[in-house]
Amino acid sequence: MSVSQAKVKSVLSGDTLVLVAVNNPSQERILSLAFVSAPRFQREKEENESSVLTDLGEQPFAFQSRDFLRRLTVGKVIQFNVLYTVPTGTKKDYGNVILQGGERLPEACAAEGWVRLRDDSRRKDLSEESESLLSTLELQQSKAKADGKGVWAGHGGLIETSYDLPDPKAFVTKYSGLELDAIVERVLTGDRMIIRIMLSASKHVQPIITVAGIRAPMRANTAEGKERPAEPLANESHQFVETRLLQRSVKVKVLGLTPQNQLICIVKHPKGSIANFLLEAGLAQCSDFHSTLLGADMKTLRQAEKHAKDNRLGLYKGHVESKVSGGNQMDATVARIVRPDTITLRLKSGSEKTVQLSSVRGPKPKDDKQGPWEPEVKEFLRKKLIGKHVRVTTDGIKPPSEGFEEREVATVVANNKNVALMLAEAGYASVIRHRKDDKDRSPHYDELMAAEEAAQSEQKGMWSPKAPVAKQYQDYSESLQKAKIQSSVLQRQKKVPAVVDYVKSASRFTILIPRENAKLTFVLSGIRAPRSARNPNEKAEPFGQEAHDFANRRCLQRDVEIDFESTDKQGGFIGVLYINRENFAKLLLEEGYASVHAYSAEQSGHANELFAAEEKAKEARKGIWHDYDPAAEGANGDAAPTPNNDASSSTPNGTTTNGPSTAEPKEDYRDVIITHIDPETCAIKIQHISPNASHALSNLMSAFRTFHVSPSSNPTTSPPKTGEIVAAKFSEDKEWYRARVRRNDRDAKTSEVLFIDYGNSESIAWKDIRPLGPADKFGTGKLKPQATDAQLSFCQFPSTNKEYMSEAAAFLRDTVEGKKVVARVDFAEKNAGPAGAEGLLWVTIYDPHGRGEGQEVNVNEEVVAEGLAMVPRKLKGWEQAQAERVKTLKEKEEEAKGARRGMWEYGDLTDD
Repeated sequence: MSVSQAKVKSVLSGDTLVLVAVNNPSQERILSLAFVSAPRFQREKEENESSVLTDLGEQPFAFQSRDFLRRLTVGKVIQFNVLYTVPTGTKKDYGNVILQGGERLPEACAAEGWVRLRDDSRRKDLSEESESLLSTLELQQSKAKADGKGVWAGHGGLIETSYDLPDPKAFVTKYSGLELDAIVERVLTGDRMIIRIMLSASKHVQPIITVAGIRAPMRANTAEGKERPAEPLANESHQFVETRLLQRSVKVKVLGLTPQNQLICIVKHPKGSIANFLLEAGLAQCSDFHSTLLGADMKTLRQAEKHAKDNRLGLYKGHVESKVSGGNQMDATVARIVRPDTITLRLKSGSEKTVQLSSVRGPKPKDDKQGPWEPEVKEFLRKKLIGKHVRVTTDGIKPPSEGFEEREVATVVANNKNVALMLAEAGYASVIRHRKDDKDRSPHYDELMAAEEAAQSEQKGMWSPKAPVAKQYQDYSESLQKAKIQSSVLQRQKKVPAVVDYVKSASRFTILIPRENAKLTFVLSGIRAPRSARNPNEKAEPFGQEAHDFANRRCLQRDVEIDFESTDKQGGFIGVLYINRENFAKLLLEEGYASVHAYSAEQSGHANELFAAEEKAKEARKGIWHDYDPAAEGANGDAAPTPNNDASSSTPNGTTTNGPSTAEPKEDYRDVIITHIDPETCAIKIQHISPNASHALSNLMSAFRTFHVSPSSNPTTSPPKTGEIVAAKFSEDKEWYRARVRRNDRDAKTSEVLFIDYGNSESIAWKDIRPLGPADKFGTGKLKPQATDAQLSFCQFPSTNKEYMSEAAAFLRDTVEGKKVVARVDFAEKNAGPAGAEGLLWVTIYDPHGRGEGQEVNVNEEVVAEGLAMVPRKLKGWEQAQAERVKTLKEKEEEAKGARRGMWEYGDLTDD
């Protein structure tokens, strides 16, 4: 009898195989094992004599019998011959099978007790071969029966199988994230199948599941009476999965539910996830809807899809990459926050470009719930990005729409962090649901989706049920009277932290002072800048627009510090604006975008610095001095101060502030104690050590504490006045010290005070604040404040990075705080008080015993060498005059860069 060859596609029951041609899977035939029958498997419901549908159920051991045959044969090539055919109804062939290892069926099934001999097996006209086979089967059945194998076990064998899930949500809750054993019973499409999940040895469920992360082409179907044709490659996708998974043992990981309450699962063959293989073959596409369920696994699927696109496989056979500038990378500096999801970049060429963050949308202004979050999100971005170097990757171009011009969408990375992802994680942005054909999306789309879902579940940001606290700024420049009242308070404070909200012109700004909840107009003192055009019909003064643009580039939305001097007639505040420790008026002068206003410059105390900067611009013929003629100026008798006349002056220690000098600077060394390190700015407070000063402070403090221990010294009953000198109890040692009130919190009944003899500050309850006492005994007229403001010379600390700033402050505390050291005064700024009084001191600190007895340490050099500060890129006049010291510090800086210390751990942050 002829022997045929075929591949086993599936097993219908323990005695019936579905075979396909080895080289043509579409040719199928059914072969039943000769002379035997297996327990009946699940059948469809049928109508009985009373026209009632009944479930026929499964006979005991039906699944076990089929599973024995399935494991032996499915997916394998076998040899078979047909012994007889039963022509009644559908033609059925009966025969035997020879496996690749030589094992024969149905003999192996009978030996294990998984089949029974048919009752009519002896009634047929048997051939000699069939007679021999039947005899063998009778012997094997007798032995299996005697041994109690398979169906002859006599008990058990029933499996409770459910063909639907009564409560899909409860099922997902119970089994979510677990890998369960399963068998693929039927493949519906490339991404949908019926699987048998084996929850236990006696309990199975058989639901329809959707493969997570993909969408395969739909096969031809009929819906609502209409026939729908198959999508391209639908049959190929179906066959791809069927040949690999049908009736194979798999692992399924339950992730969630579809809107139709079908399970979403990862289906894993022993060789890996079927979704990956489908995508690599180009027979499916990634589904964004499952991104949050898959998390990091979605990235693997995206890579598989990209492989198909790159190789133009399957659905991507005619794929052509978009020719937009996607993937272009560039380095830039963030110049402005336009909207919560849009920023303006300054490129290396000096030009500016506005980009929108890919795949995210900030709070919608017209949305009652999201709109109030817009200011907070913009401030979040401002603090994180303004003035920072970023890496920008263009992901696509959005065409003009909804009143917006054409714009680039890009992934922006700052400090190795995706800005869009930071917004999504904080609940400050929603993720755009892209159309299937929208390719202008973030390459980190799946991470964004996961971050948004986490923020929603944690009710962060605009997903919170509570509205944000709106910050209401009071306009101090609303009237001249109001400006004068507030100016008297602000003038007592030095270098007030502020933010430039708007640049009106090169020398006029709108300033926000967050800690005061104040908004005001601010005017630079000591200079006059050319006016820019305020509208298209107005003509700007020469270099007015250039000066305005320069101020925008350097100041807009930046953190600055302000010293207030006076007010103008319109309610504007006049003073000095510092950006990155530099007087911005001086920067304008150096670029030739302003000229010195002599009278106000002298009043400000910065005349020497400003005149020197102006002279520098004149010599370089910059800006308004492009046609400067010294000879003509001299003939007019209006010569500006030069380094040879009034432009330079001596500090209290004898050094020259600006311009070259033939006199050798006099060195000024002082013995001091470092009493306080500011953790936010690394500014220091010092006490001068001298027998007289130390004795005077000791005597005053002894009398002061005795006075305030007395019951007659009562606590203050009303809030102290800002700027008032009071007695305050320090929280750590519970002792009384002289202090100046900085500000009051009437709700908390506390005041922030500065201890004037030591330099530290603290928020203290009103009950621990008292009037100072007799001024002739304890006032500043008796003993001036002993804490002097100082800064380390030639050191620029990373003020925009809290982590590095904290490290620098900790280093200084460990190194010099509380120690007696030597301070070389390199420059002393003038105070606004009596003539000749010192203000801020710029010092170099020497620790005489830093490395043991006689081993002196230059602390400034140590700070730079540890990568905790850098040499300022733009030096002040007095700094430029000390070239050798600057050179030494720059060598220390290069050493820190090479060793990747401190702020240099990720490379040179000054590269643009």
